[in-house]
Amino acid sequence: MKKVILSGMLALSCWMGQQVQAQSKHTFQLDKTAFLLDGKPYQIISGEMHPARIPHEYWRHRIQMAKAMGCNTIAAYVFWNYHEQEKGKFDFTTTNHNIAEFIKIAQSEGMWVMLRPGPYVCAEWEFGGLPPYLLQTPDIKVRCMDPRYMENVKRYVDALAAEVKPLLVTNGGPIVMVQIENEYGSYGNDKDYLYALRDMWVKNGINVPFYTADGATPFMLEAGSVAGAAIGLDSGSSEEDFAQAKKQNPNVPSFSSESYPGWLTHWGEKWQRPGIDGIEKEVKFLMDTKRSFNLYVIHGGTNFGYTAGANSGGKGYEPDVTSYDYDAPINEQGDTTAKYMALRKLIGSYLPKGKKLPAIPAAIPTTTFPEVTLQPFTTVWEHLPAAVKMPQPVSFEALGQDYGFMLYRTKLIGHKSGKLTIKDLHDYATIFLNGKYVGKLDRRLGEKTIELPKSDVQDPVLEILVEGMGRINFADAIIDRKGITDRVVLNGMTLMNWEIFGLPMNEQFVQQLSASSTTADSREGKFFRATFQLPEAKDTYIDMSAFSKGIVWVNGHNLGRYWEIGPQKRLYCPAPWLKKGDNQIVVFDLHQQTAAPVKGMKTLE
Repeated sequence: MKKVILSGMLALSCWMGQQVQAQSKHTFQLDKTAFLLDGKPYQIISGEMHPARIPHEYWRHRIQMAKAMGCNTIAAYVFWNYHEQEKGKFDFTTTNHNIAEFIKIAQSEGMWVMLRPGPYVCAEWEFGGLPPYLLQTPDIKVRCMDPRYMENVKRYVDALAAEVKPLLVTNGGPIVMVQIENEYGSYGNDKDYLYALRDMWVKNGINVPFYTADGATPFMLEAGSVAGAAIGLDSGSSEEDFAQAKKQNPNVPSFSSESYPGWLTHWGEKWQRPGIDGIEKEVKFLMDTKRSFNLYVIHGGTNFGYTAGANSGGKGYEPDVTSYDYDAPINEQGDTTAKYMALRKLIGSYLPKGKKLPAIPAAIPTTTFPEVTLQPFTTVWEHLPAAVKMPQPVSFEALGQDYGFMLYRTKLIGHKSGKLTIKDLHDYATIFLNGKYVGKLDRRLGEKTIELPKSDVQDPVLEILVEGMGRINFADAIIDRKGITDRVVLNGMTLMNWEIFGLPMNEQFVQQLSASSTTADSREGKFFRATFQLPEAKDTYIDMSAFSKGIVWVNGHNLGRYWEIGPQKRLYCPAPWLKKGDNQIVVFDLHQQTAAPVKGMKTLE
C-alpha cells in the first residue's frame, strides 16, 4: 500500500485525543490508500481489549489506560459463545455481557471502536468464540456454508446487529469498522461464506466499512479477503507485508490489524515474554510511514471460568493458561509495564510541540491476605447426578454439556486388567479401579494408555473422571468435542455398558455443595474450602502453589484453572468479586488429598 499522506496538524490529530461526541454525526470511509474520517485521511492507533475478559467495573479504567498510551481507537472482540450460552437465549445486558455499554464508555472517553464480532474470532478463547451447542450436531461443519451452521450464525448476527447498529459512526456512535470473520485465510477458502456474512451484516443495517484480517501471505490474503473491505494484516510490520495487501486489492487501504506487543502462554511452558525492542521497531515503522495499526493486545485480562482456549500444536493439544496477561503493555491487573512506558514515550514523541498525552490513570489498588488453610469438606463422588446409561462412552456435547467434567463408569467383564486405551481422550483423565486411584492420562502429552492392575474383585468397577479443558480455537482442528470421544479398549476389547455422570460444575452446583460425613469417600476428587478476611475489597491474586490441578471459586465466582505444572500458580481475583470481612474460597482438585494453604498476593508472579 502507498504511504498515507497526511498534512500539517491533521497528521497528528489522532494523538491530540480528538473527541467522539455523542450523537454528533461523522463519516468514516475507505479511500484507495487511506481511511477517511469526515473526508480527511486519518491514522488509526488502536489498542485491543476484550470486554468479556475484564470486570465491567474496570472497563473505563482500561480504556483510559489505552488512551494515555497514545491510542485513539479500541478494537474489541465479541465472543458469540459468551453472549449465547444457551441456544436461542442471548445476554447483552448483564455485567460483562453488555457490549453496548462498553462501546458507549469508549465513546465517552473520546475513542473510536473497531468491532470484531466473528462469528469465529480465535482469540485464545474457548472454541474461538463459537458456541459448543453447535457440536451437538454430530457431523456439523463450521466456518462454511453448512446450512445448519449458517442458521445459527444468522440468529447471532441478527441479535448482535440490533445491539450495535445505534452505535455505528453513521448513527452518531463510535464504531467505524466491522470485521468479517477472522483470519479466514488460515482456515478455509469458502468465499461464498465470507460474502454471506457480509450480506447478513448489511441486511441488518450495518453500513460502516468492513475489513478482514489475515497473515501477510498471498494464499491467506486471497482466501480471506472480501472485495471492498479494507485489508488487515496480522501483522503488517514491513513494506513487503503491505505490498502483499496491495497486490491482493490496490483499491482499498490496508493496515496492521494485529501488531503483537506480547504473546500467549500454554500450560507447561515458560511465560512468553517477548522483549520491547521488536514491538518498538514495528510501531516506529508504522508511525513513520503513517500507517494505521492495532496492538493485539494492549490489555489481555483473564480467561475466567472455563473460557480459556487451546492450540493444536505440540503433541496435538496445547491448552492455554487462565491468565491472559499476554505480556501486554497493560498487565492482567490493569497496571503499567515497562513495555507500556516505552510505547507511550514512542507514540508521544510524534505529538505536536507543546502537546502531551493524557495522564496515566491511577493504578487499581491491590491487597494481600495471610495464609489460610483449606480443608477438604466433600468429594465429587458424593455429589453425582443421575446416571445416563449408554452402550459406549459419548462426548460432553452428546449429552448437552458444554464445560466441566464427566464421569464414565463400567464393570469389567472378560478382561479385567492390562492395557487400557482411551480413544480419544479430550482432555485430562483420572482413572480408578474399585475406588482406588490408578493414574492419570494427559492429552497434552499424547497419553492414551495406562496399565490396569490385577484385582481380586469378581466384577471390577472402572471409573474415568474426565476434565474437558479449552476447546481448540485455531486452524483445522477446531472441531474439538470433550470427554471420551470414541470408545475405551482393554487389551483390544471394546468396553461396553457405561454409566455416564455429567458434572458441568457451574457456580450454582458449587454453591449448593454440602459437607460430607466423617465416612466420606477418601479417594482423589475432593472439594476444599476456607474463609479469608479482608479489611477492604481490593484486587488480589490467590496463590495456589500448594495444590495440584483444579478450579477455584471465590464467593461463587469461577476464577479459572490452576495446575502445578505452571507456569501460572496465582489466579487473579478482582475487587468487585470480593467484600470487606469474610470471603469464601472453594477449590476442586483432581489430585490433592490433604489440607493445604492459600494466600493473597499482589501480582501474577
